[in-house]
This record gives sequence, C-alpha cells and structure tokens, in this order.
Amino acid sequence: MKILVTGGAGFIGSHACKALKAAGHEPVVLDNLRTGHRWAVRYGPFEHGDILETSRIAALMRKHEIEAVMHFAALAYVGESISQPDAYYQTNVVGTLSLLDAMRLAGVNRFIFSSTCATFGNVDHHISEADPQNPINPYGASKLMVERILRDYASAFGIASVALRYFNAAGSDPDGELGEIHDPETHLIPITLFVAGGMRDKLNVFGTDYDTPDGTCVRDYIHVCDLADAHAAALGVLEAGTFKAFNLGNGNGFSVRQVIDRAEAITGKPIAWEASPRREGDPPSLVADATAARAALGWHPRYPSLDDMIAHSWDFLTEHRARLPES
Repeated sequence: MKILVTGGAGFIGSHACKALKAAGHEPVVLDNLRTGHRWAVRYGPFEHGDILETSRIAALMRKHEIEAVMHFAALAYVGESISQPDAYYQTNVVGTLSLLDAMRLAGVNRFIFSSTCATFGNVDHHISEADPQNPINPYGASKLMVERILRDYASAFGIASVALRYFNAAGSDPDGELGEIHDPETHLIPITLFVAGGMRDKLNVFGTDYDTPDGTCVRDYIHVCDLADAHAAALGVLEAGTFKAFNLGNGNGFSVRQVIDRAEAITGKPIAWEASPRREGDPPSLVADATAARAALGWHPRYPSLDDMIAHSWDFLTEHRARLPES
C-alpha cells in the first residue's frame, strides 16, 4: 500500500516510515522540515510541503497513487500551546481539515491519526478509552477537536479513521538509523541524557509536590518503535464509515525521579537536577490502559522496559552528537 506520511521526517513519523517499509508498504513523506530532518527520510519518496496547501496535497496524492494517510504533522508542546493557542488550532485543527479535504479531492478514504493522552486531562487511574476526555491545555483540546471531526467525516463522507492516543514517546531505533532530535528539546529522557553527556549543566524538575509517590510527575513511557508498529497494525482495522480510537502505552508509570535514577544507572554518569515550579497544564499522572489496542490490533510492545528506552536513546545520542542542537 502507498501511504502518505505527514510529518514523516520527524521523530515518530520517521520511525513509522521504517515500520511501514518493513511491513511491505511504500511510505511517501510530506514534511515542511520546520521541525523534521531531511536525513531521517530514508524509506521512500520525499515531498516538501505543508498540510495547509490543500490543492497541492491533493495533487501529490494523485501523483503517488496514495491509498491511505498517516498524519503526524502537528505542534505538540503543552506549554507552548498555552501561550500560543492560535498556532495550535491553526496547525492541528485547520491543518488537519485541509488534509482531509485534500483526501476527498483525491478520493483517498483511509486515515490514521496521531492523537494523544492529553485529550483526557487529569485522570487518577489507568486511562481507558471509556474515560471522559477533558483536556486541560490547548494542545489536548486541538487533538480532541480533530477526533470529533474524524467521527463526523466518517459518518458523512465514509472516511475510515483510527486515532492512536499515545502517552510519552521515548527511545530510539535500536539499529541506530533514527532517533530523537528536537530543537528545542523538551522531553525528559533526552534532556536527562544531555546532562549525563555533558551537553547541559542540569535538569529542571518542574514540580516536586504533586500527589505522587515521590512528588514528581508520573508518566507512561512507550518506545517509539512500538508506537510505529501500532500505526502499521492500525491499517488492518480501518473500516469504511467508522472512527476508532485506541490508547497506546505500557500500563506502567514512572516518576521524573525514577527516570533520573535509571538514567544514572545506565549511563554511569551523575545527573544534576534542581526543583522548579510546576508547569501550567501538566497533569500529575498519565498512565495508559492499552488493553483494547492489544486485542484489536494484535499489538504487543517489543520494548516495554524503561531501561531499553533510555539505553537506545543513549546509544543514539553518543553516536550522533554532531546532529544535535546546541544546548
């Protein structure tokens, strides 16, 4: 199957392209390279463009005979979404509408959406698909709006869609071909490893007084390769005129302090940190119940261990330091 992968030069999108290629598909990457990397496009054709260019995207779909779309292109920083909600609604909501309209023009009716656990907001237990979605920041709200749009487009236009709500993506390709490079970097594991590698002096821990075992935020980390596998598997459950949604996580929560401790053990390096005020929009705990995804997709994470995620990220960082932004 020929699949248009928007944001396919980014962290999760590029890993998804590798998984698609391994599964016998042909990924065609569409990326504006504002945050993605041209070197990460390795598994199929590349088209430079923006999802807001509706007519051009429709033409690209016809050119490449696209049969399905995987949509990763989005803004995804919780804090930034609070200060710049306009940008988040423009890119994440209006951009997705543009992409869906391009699909209608080109006669493409299969869609996999990169959603997020941020659509749920504050939940004090393992989050299942049955839990109410009450986002507490514009990022989560923008993704929830798209999920509502997909339900309506499935009903009105027959577009089959699956939303995959993942928790905290982490790790890197064990083969060393791909990895996590953001500028700025805001994710805990790479920043922790930057400190271990001498690229940063210290780590700021945002909030140490949460109602969690050690006072720091708890998150469910999922290996990026496992996320990529789930996207490939989701192609098999697309059903005309339906919208489906699945949570993707390991079902285990780790606190910020636990991540720091494991990173010190794996790298053999001390990691300096200091307590900082809480960030607005951060829930105390986010942990998945991914039972439905495992059953429906036949999906089982290959790298559920936090140690594997940290070790794979450390390997990528030490091999590709020249590609990383100045910290």
